Amino acid sequence: VAAAMAAERGLAMVTCTAPVNIAVIKYWGKRDTDLILPINSSLSVTLHQDQLKTTTTAAASRDFTEDRLWLNGKEADVGHPRVQACLREVRRLARKRRGGGEDAAALSLSYKIHIASENNFPTAAGLASSAAGFACLVSALARLYGLEEELSEVARRGSGSACRSMFGGFVQWQRGERPDGTDSLALQVAPEMHWPELRVLVLVVSGEKKPVGSTAGMQTSVETSPLLKHRAEVVVPERLAQMMQHIQDRDFEGFGQLAMRDSNQFHATCLDTFPPIFYLTDVSRHIIALVHRYNTHHGHTKVAYTFDAGPNAVIFTLADTVAEFVEVVRRSFPPATNGDQFVRGLPVGSAALSQELLAAVVTEPMPGAVQYILHTKPGPGPQLVDDPSQHLLGADGLPRSRA
Repeated sequence: VAAAMAAERGLAMVTCTAPVNIAVIKYWGKRDTDLILPINSSLSVTLHQDQLKTTTTAAASRDFTEDRLWLNGKEADVGHPRVQACLREVRRLARKRRGGGEDAAALSLSYKIHIASENNFPTAAGLASSAAGFACLVSALARLYGLEEELSEVARRGSGSACRSMFGGFVQWQRGERPDGTDSLALQVAPEMHWPELRVLVLVVSGEKKPVGSTAGMQTSVETSPLLKHRAEVVVPERLAQMMQHIQDRDFEGFGQLAMRDSNQFHATCLDTFPPIFYLTDVSRHIIALVHRYNTHHGHTKVAYTFDAGPNAVIFTLADTVAEFVEVVRRSFPPATNGDQFVRGLPVGSAALSQELLAAVVTEPMPGAVQYILHTKPGPGPQLVDDPSQHLLGADGLPRSRA
């Protein structure tokens, strides 16, 4: 409605937010690099947008002379093939929906488009920024053109994992069988309210760009790793079914163990790639060892790690364990200077650690190795922002100066 009302004065604007997702059964490897079709299905948890989100404003006007794109305030290449793929697909669906005829109230498809996008977290630091970014782009464009249909397939054309950010909660990206990719899409396995006690701690080891981007890395793996082939064909189908069952049952022991095993196998396929790819650092490995010592001390799986294509750890746990484990991390990686800024996101209570736990779990502290901890939880899919003051573009279609 808003877009239609604005259409007569030649400017329509929509702002959406979209979430980051963290895979617990990993996607690594495409069978079609053009359509972005994966060699295996994957499963992820969508994180809450109060802590991690992309915001995107899309505007269309008869006065715009060219498509333009701004990322985090800087103009970027709107001609990027994946951005173009999303634009093309959304416009194609809009045309199809209108049955070829121009609806007078609807936004003209010939208008050029301006897009501004901002993350409230570091881009390309292994925090799934491309997933949130493309999910957000597609959500905003779809709203602008009045589309309602299945959009995860369009988001997939921007970034494979972006299709999973089109839903909240627990999400499966189905591999699909068809060569045209029409059955390679995301489905919600369970909503975010399904497991209210589940919590997520992101241990930010580094906000730097990764050494080998995911796109290049995974294709080298497809070409050279026999382990990856075995993983996709044999291991993942079984694990996917198990993981969906653990989520249904809210079985943290099963969920946590399988998440750790799958993360480890993903990184093993990176090592099995030739030449090998190293995403985990010394600090990442210290975090892994710490998690195992902590669980061993307690006699069961209370915390579980997973790592994407980068050194940052994502820790799953239940609400009643957060305070104690955060204190364990603080003792193991004493913050250099930002003691007050060390824990961000949802509030974390204080916890006293027993001497026994300290002796068993906190063995050799590495000061300053973890920059900060972000405490969050599962959350919903993309949201429309109703408040016009939140638009990233002004009435002239250019980025607002952000105070």
